[in-house]
Amino acid sequence: MKIERRKNAKRNIVYGFSLRMFQTLVPFALRTVLINTLGMQFVGLDTLFVSILHVLNLVELGVGNAMVYCMYEPIAYDNTTKLNAILNLYKKYYRIIGLVVLLLGIAIIPFLPDLIKDEIPEGINLYVLYLINLIATVLSYWMFAYKTSVLLAHQRTDVYSRIQFFSFAVRYAIQLASLILFRSFYAYMMAVLVSQALTNCITAIVTQKRYPQYIPQGRLEKSDVSNINSHIKDLFTAKLGGTVTNSADTVVISAFLGLTTLAVYNNYYYVLTALFGFLTIIFHACLAGIGNSLVVESSEKNYRDFEKFSLMLTWIIGFCTACLYCLLQPFMKIWVHKENMLDNSFVPLFCVYFYVYELALIWATYKDAGGIWHKDRFRPLCVTIVNLGLNVLTVRYWGLYGVLLSTIVSYTFVGMPWMLQNVFSTLFKRPVYGYLFHVAKGMIATFLGCFASGLICTKIPIGGLGGLVLRLAIPTVVANMVFLVFFWRSKEFSEIVHALRKKLGIAGKK
Repeated sequence: MKIERRKNAKRNIVYGFSLRMFQTLVPFALRTVLINTLGMQFVGLDTLFVSILHVLNLVELGVGNAMVYCMYEPIAYDNTTKLNAILNLYKKYYRIIGLVVLLLGIAIIPFLPDLIKDEIPEGINLYVLYLINLIATVLSYWMFAYKTSVLLAHQRTDVYSRIQFFSFAVRYAIQLASLILFRSFYAYMMAVLVSQALTNCITAIVTQKRYPQYIPQGRLEKSDVSNINSHIKDLFTAKLGGTVTNSADTVVISAFLGLTTLAVYNNYYYVLTALFGFLTIIFHACLAGIGNSLVVESSEKNYRDFEKFSLMLTWIIGFCTACLYCLLQPFMKIWVHKENMLDNSFVPLFCVYFYVYELALIWATYKDAGGIWHKDRFRPLCVTIVNLGLNVLTVRYWGLYGVLLSTIVSYTFVGMPWMLQNVFSTLFKRPVYGYLFHVAKGMIATFLGCFASGLICTKIPIGGLGGLVLRLAIPTVVANMVFLVFFWRSKEFSEIVHALRKKLGIAGKK
């Protein structure tokens, strides 16, 4: 089956951005209502539950990613029998995973109070709230979860985005009513369970209607099962690294600094997460297309596409970093007020964190699309050990500052160079040194864009929304001009411009 990679990518990005805008603006309003109705401690409690369950999701072992990757080839060659057998195996694995998550989640219950430094909010049963979240997580595996993989492997995340849009709309409506009408944190949490069940059921119905030929039945050859299991084992360390690195910060802050500090930190991280989400849409929209290209195209063609992909994303990431540098503190002042803000010294750290995280995702997209998890299996584990060790060590002396710095160090000096070397040596069969020059140029352009934009923004006395708009306009002009100066003569930039002109020319003829 020929996948229309560009058409699907554009469609996925459009619907993905629409969903992400919805999932950013409405939860932002909900978070504001939660702060004003129940207080900052409840924000911290919600964040802690999410982080604990992310760690429990390690049991998934990367099964989903491995299955989607293994579907690329049978889809490309219309091998329905093999794809059905993959779905059947996927279904069985997810039933087992859901059961293990449930049992481990129950085993953690006695230790919940030890993960919170200060007192639990009055009138709250910690265990009931945790069980509601746990059941929602288990349902995500037991209720037709394998159906989602069919849409992802066909690069139709736009369909999944529309399903999520509806189910999240139901969730947000229930949560808003819970806070405004009843001030009930229990009802607020129950909405998560309802939304998860709704998403899985609708996905199953839509997938069956679009792809009726795909039914979980049959058995794979032993060699295929062995190959899939090998991918899952390799993906486990990747999942372990990503999950523990992201969740360790939250658990360490809660255990050592308390729920209120966690809530203040998470308000800032929420802004970063919103930006992460928008950019992740691009990565996810292109993932299946890149996977298909790696199967059917030459190594040289894939490397040229990688260079263009890197330039476009580095430019976007650099621009977003400059915007974050100029807007983060003014925005937080409007949203949560000065008493709930961190010191200005945290802003550069959040910007560096955002930049290195997103830069690594460029390479991780190709790593996942190419399925090179075996060679990459020890890297995430080492990043996790370094990050967790530095977290526990530095939080005692530098507090929140040390937690952020630990994550940046583990990403920048352990994870990123290792992953880049793995991608180049396995997928492109060439040295990485030439590409590092482009990475360095992107970093310098981002730094200069942030510095110049920030310098101008310090001269702006205007506050409120008007000040935010003006501060957004400055990096929009300045940061993009810096990147243009750095890259306008590059081969990749010329090829991107040529492709855009060609596309516009075709549009004009029509």
